[in-house]
Amino acid sequence: MPLSSFTPSSTPGTIHHYAPRLVAFEDSSVLTRGIPNTLIWIGGLSDGLFTVKYTSTLAQALPPDWSLVRPLLSSSYNGWGTSSLKRDVKELGKLVDYLRGMRKGAVIVLMGHSTGCQDCIEYATGEGASERPPIDGIILQAPVSDREAMIHMMPDQYRPTTELAQRWLDDGKGEDVLPNSATKAFFDSTPVTARRWLSLASPNRDGDDDFFSSDLSTESLWKTFGALKRSTPLLVLFGGQDQYVPDSIDKAGLVARWTATVKAAEGAVDEVNGGVVRGASHNLDGDAQEVVEDLIQRVKRYLRRLDDEDFRGAREPGRVGML
Repeated sequence: MPLSSFTPSSTPGTIHHYAPRLVAFEDSSVLTRGIPNTLIWIGGLSDGLFTVKYTSTLAQALPPDWSLVRPLLSSSYNGWGTSSLKRDVKELGKLVDYLRGMRKGAVIVLMGHSTGCQDCIEYATGEGASERPPIDGIILQAPVSDREAMIHMMPDQYRPTTELAQRWLDDGKGEDVLPNSATKAFFDSTPVTARRWLSLASPNRDGDDDFFSSDLSTESLWKTFGALKRSTPLLVLFGGQDQYVPDSIDKAGLVARWTATVKAAEGAVDEVNGGVVRGASHNLDGDAQEVVEDLIQRVKRYLRRLDDEDFRGAREPGRVGML
């Protein structure tokens, strides 16, 4: 976030120390009635607490029986360059388990922003998904392709850096940090291993993080969107003005393809509130108030739909529903 746009502030809340060296922040002002259903917000590359402004507005706008929890993962801020989706979802599983233990019967939804969207998909469909603590829904806000964004934003550096990363991986140096001169055009001073670079940017379309590229095969989409259970309904919120998406990509068509995959696999997807959010940039920073409000209202309406049996199937007994 540019320093010129920063305004000092304080936010009352609770720090949950849910596992060794892992914490999550929850705004206190929303804890007003009973056991709060919980929306866990997961940031993207370089994000941490309060790095995306709309989350504070969202926390205050949620219904009184919902609360926003923002975890600090090992990959937060500059930690992502040496981390992985598998590590993220392992840590998120500990948070979900902790919350389920203290909030019996509450609804828990994951909301990813940018690369946090990969965490959501990995949590629900990746290796070991059936063994992780269950969640009740997934929201993808700004689910963009890192590979396509990197090609779009740094066309001259993408290929040589990717070739260097592949050589290092082939030589058994996948966990070594690439030279800053090879990565700074897109990632500034963040240390990035050869493995993580290829996870995000492999031209072979096989990167561990490559869930949202427009050129993925139908077979690839079936392993992610097609693997979502009906009990975990999906909401997609794609920014109409996302600066990391090349103009050549049909945003509405891409969302429609994901939606069709979920439906073909008999999963649940919110087509009423999901889709392309007109005027929305990647993280909505600096967007018009009506754009931010549009996104927040879409989230709130989706949360209300989680009690609809026709939307996601029969609810498990004992879950909180005060919408």
